[in-house]
Amino acid sequence: MSTRTTPVTDAVYAYLLGLVHEPDVLRRLREETAQLPMSRMQIAPEQGQFMALLVELMSARRCLELGVFTGYSTLSVALALPSDGLIVACDVNEEWTSIARRYFEEAEMTHKLDLRLAPAHQSLDALLESGAEESFDFCFIDADKENYVSYYDKCLRLIRHGGLIAVDNALWGGAVASAAEDDEETRTIRELNRAVASDERVSHSLVPIGDGLLLARRR
Repeated sequence: MSTRTTPVTDAVYAYLLGLVHEPDVLRRLREETAQLPMSRMQIAPEQGQFMALLVELMSARRCLELGVFTGYSTLSVALALPSDGLIVACDVNEEWTSIARRYFEEAEMTHKLDLRLAPAHQSLDALLESGAEESFDFCFIDADKENYVSYYDKCLRLIRHGGLIAVDNALWGGAVASAAEDDEETRTIRELNRAVASDERVSHSLVPIGDGLLLARRR
């Protein structure tokens, strides 16, 4: 037994990865993305598996994602959805999302993907204006950090009661706990962490997986 989370040494992490179930299509996507200059933007495979499990546990059918990059998280979730499931994926970069499209095609998952290339606020506003309020089961926020608080507020309107919002980078490489770090991104993530912790509309947990995954279930 332990009163705190076990430190993840290189040996422990290697052991953990050995137990991760990662379909071949996801492994190849991860390996291709690792060659890109911005590869650090991709989530870890154990986080992808964890998110897929959450989606399965919820029997989710409609999902929303802000920040696609090359699509590892998007495809992880899509693979966990039923055949008639849908993930609305929002990003602004056509080059990176073209990789995501290619792997969705390989995985025969394109029927589950609604990719919207526009600033996330525009896509969220369009969904709200179209009457999609309270229609999503799961939402993953992993876009520009400066807008995390407003993204959360809008996603909370789009998620049904009992739905789940997952926010990536909630630990921000440890910067959130350092008094020496005071840039806008770090301040915004701290603000969101505090806001969710005191938000009576949700039940929450900050899970130390990847770079920290903040979970908020709408009551």
